[in-house]
Order: sequence, then C-alpha cells, then structure tokens
Amino acid sequence: MNSELFYSFITSLLICMALIPPLRLLAGRFHFMDQPGERKVHQNPIPRIGGIAFGIGGIGSILWWVPKNNITLAVLVGGVIILGFGVWDDRANLGYRIKLLGQLVAALAVIIIGGIRVESLPFLLDGELPLWIGVPVTVLFLVAVSNAVNLTDGLDGLAGGLSFLTLCGIAYLAYLSHDSTVLLLTVPFLGGLLGFLRFNTYPARIFMGDSGSQLLGYMMGVLAILLTDPSRGPFSPALALLLLGLPFLDTLGVIGQRLAEGRSPFIGDRTHIHHKLLAVGLFHYEAVMVIYAIQAGMVGLAYALRWQSDTLIVPLYLVLAGSVLALFIAAGHGLIPLQTSKGARVYSDKWLTGILSSPWLRDLPIRFLAAVVPLLLIVTVFLPAQIPQDVGYMSTALFAILLAGLSFVPQLAPYFVRGGLYLGSTFLLYVSDASWMRTISPFPMAYHLLFGMIAVMVLLCMRFNSQSRFQTTPLDYLMVFLAVLFPFLPEVSTDISSLGLFAAKLIVLFFSFELLLHAFTDRVKQLGLVSLWILFGLGIRAWL
Repeated sequence: MNSELFYSFITSLLICMALIPPLRLLAGRFHFMDQPGERKVHQNPIPRIGGIAFGIGGIGSILWWVPKNNITLAVLVGGVIILGFGVWDDRANLGYRIKLLGQLVAALAVIIIGGIRVESLPFLLDGELPLWIGVPVTVLFLVAVSNAVNLTDGLDGLAGGLSFLTLCGIAYLAYLSHDSTVLLLTVPFLGGLLGFLRFNTYPARIFMGDSGSQLLGYMMGVLAILLTDPSRGPFSPALALLLLGLPFLDTLGVIGQRLAEGRSPFIGDRTHIHHKLLAVGLFHYEAVMVIYAIQAGMVGLAYALRWQSDTLIVPLYLVLAGSVLALFIAAGHGLIPLQTSKGARVYSDKWLTGILSSPWLRDLPIRFLAAVVPLLLIVTVFLPAQIPQDVGYMSTALFAILLAGLSFVPQLAPYFVRGGLYLGSTFLLYVSDASWMRTISPFPMAYHLLFGMIAVMVLLCMRFNSQSRFQTTPLDYLMVFLAVLFPFLPEVSTDISSLGLFAAKLIVLFFSFELLLHAFTDRVKQLGLVSLWILFGLGIRAWL
C-alpha cells in the first residue's frame, strides 16, 4: 500500500501543477476571474481555477490508484457532482438554491451508492441510528461542512491550509486504525492541495473558487464520517468536530453574531475570524498563520483524545469552542481597521499593534543569534565522545581550503565562510547526535530547548527585521512544521525520528547563518574564525 500512497500523492500533485498554468491563461476568456469587491481583500482580478486543478488531480488520482468498491465509486460520483456545480457557480455566480441543490445531490450520492451515512452520535455509540434519522443528519452534516469551508475562503491560502491540516489529521488517524480505504482516499487530495497552495499563499496568484472550497468541505465531511464510523474503527464521532475545527466555529460565530444583531445570517459581511484578525492590526499572512495555529491545535487535540470517550471529548470541545468564539467576538468590538500605505503598517493605539511595533522585536532576535549561535558551535566541538576518522579527514581538508581562501582571496570571504559554516555545522551536528546525545539524558533536552529558542528567534528576526532577505509564506511555515513534527509521531521508526531532529536543527542553523551574514557584513571574519574553529576542532579531535 505504501507505493500506492506515494504514487497517488505524486500523481495528484503533478496533475494539479500541470493544469494550473494553462487554466490561468484561459481563466479570463471563460470568465473564471474573481473580481475585487467590498468584502474582499484583493485589489485586482485573480483567476479562480485552483479548485478545478486540484479537483481533477485528486479525483483522477483516486480513479487511477485506489481499489474500486462501492465507497470509492460513491466518493468519485459525489465529488464529480459537487465539483461540476462549483465550476458552474464560479463562472455564472449561481443563486444559493442551485448551490444547495448540487450539495444535496452530492450528499445523496454517497448515501445511496456507498451506504455512507452517520450511524452513531456522541453518547449513542451502543445504538445504530435508524435510516430516517441517519440520512437527514448525514445530508445536513455534509451540506454544513461544504458551506463552512466555503465561508472560510477569505484570505490567501486560508481555506486550503485549513483543509490540508484537517486532511493530515484524518490520514494519520486512518493510518493508526489501519483504515486503508480512508487513507487512500485522503492522500490524493493532500497532493493536489500541496500543488495548489504553492500558487495560493499570500500574495495569491490563483484562488480555489467555490468549486474548490465546496469540494474540500464535502470530501472532509465524507472522510470524517468514514473515519468515525463505529463499524469501521475505534474512533468516536465527536472527533469529527475537532478535526473540522475552525471552519465550523467560524461559521457558527458569524451566524450567531448576525442573528444577535438582527441581520440575516445569509447576507455576507466582514465579521469572519480572518476579518477580525486583520482589524486588530495583523498583516494578511500573520492572520493566516494564527488561524493555522488554532486549527493545528484542534487537530492535535483530536489526535490526543483519539482513544477517549465522549464524556471527555464533547465537554472539552464545548469549552474550546466557547473560548475561541468568545475571544474573537470580543476582538471584534471597538476595533478600527488599520490603513496601510505602500505596504507599511500604520499603527493604532491598540495593545497588539503596540507590541508588534516594539523596537525589541526588531533588535533582540538578531543580537541573540549573534551571541548564542557562535558560542553554541564553539562549545559543541568539545561534546562528542569521539570523532570518526573520515569526518576528521574531511574537516582537515576543508580547514585548509577555508584558511587558504580567506588568506589569498579575501574578496570571496563571504562565500568561503558560508561554505565552512554549512559543512562544519553539518559534520558537528552529525557526530554530536551520534554520540553524546544518546547517552546523557538531561543535557540533550536542554540542547534541544536551546535549538528551539534559536528557531523562535530566527522566525522573529525574519518577521520583524525590515532588512531580512527572506520572503516567507504561510505555506513555508506549514511545511517546516509538518516536516519537524512527523518524525516524532508514534509508530514512526527511531531512525527516521533521529533523522528528522537532525534535519530540523540543521535547518535552524542554516537560516541563522544567512541572517547573521546578511545583518553583520562587517563581522564576516569573526564568523570565519568560528567556521575555522569547528573544522580545526573536529580534525584535531579525530586524531587524538
């Protein structure tokens, strides 16, 4: 099954990325452009063809790689129906009645063809719901999720990133419960979404449109029903609430606020969570990252509570839901939207914007890196119990090359220093992780925490230092987060876990090197001495 998972992921990814360029060229001719408006944050027309691309990629990959049965056929038929209605809507701006019709037909397709329906509710695990209750509940659930994801599609990369996190949670829980059907149906959409997000994170070059948001909501709803079906696996139906997370809470909060203010819940406005985060002074991508963090926390909580009973899951969800909704409702009162001029933030007197504009957020991180990173590397040379001779040979040779380069070609010093730091730190971390890190228990934990602090300072420096050379997107942070998290998940082999930790620390160091070399151009010689020390120390210790 591992090969099927890999090929289905790659197939969907490649189809999506291959379709996006030609679809972008055709979007204007066939009227698939999202025009700016009062409730929208973009200023220029943008093609809304992403849903078509990853929808074809995901459905095509399932059709090719996933074994065919009633469930697979039902998911394919329902997916094609809701994708077709979504494409129609993206081109013609359908009324809500026709949109609802498409969602109802897609929901009925999975029920009739695949027998997929809600068979149990929280606190009713011992009794199967009769058809006359289960079918309406299933239809209502799928329609609600489709519209919830559609309503969250208000910022670049938001709906796609939230869906990616939810699908990751569903895929991992399916893996733990050995549910190959759910896993094989989930992975293709992860591939398609990854290809789409590369073009959709801020500033977005394409949007997913209603075709994409409704398809994602529909697929997540169907997969959540299958995953929590008591006849298929051990998970409570209440976990679906945590997996679907913020889209549900945002929709409930918006509808509740509109009703409380005496307005129709179906008329759009700027009361969504992402609008309120923008209003308190966050940049576009900062608001997306905050919402990603909340969603990741809810998916993580679903994983942590996967074996627990409804008596624990439901109350915790209600407390979390109440807290999140209260926080964002409170955040919406008395806020004055901030204006921007030529990309610069104009700060108000809000406490959050005051913190974000503090000079220490600009100066402290880079000074911390300048002091701690060189010291950490100098001290670490003494920590490994032994240095392999092959590492010693390579370090000695690199030491000679670096010393000659710094001495005879000073104009190329930054390049020699960068190479010395990159290769020297790689050797140093390799021998450290291979020896003392596995034998001394308290010290490695402190060492990991120090790397965690360095990582935080790197992120703060990239975010708040106006001279930073890096232009990162929420997708970059999301991928790094998942890459670092994956090795520590249960049932992942020890070798992979160690490799993941090694890679994470190396990434942190490489980013810090680039930041230091960019911020302190007058200290290249000092950083060169650090790299010489690392290579010299490794070479000498290998011979002793």
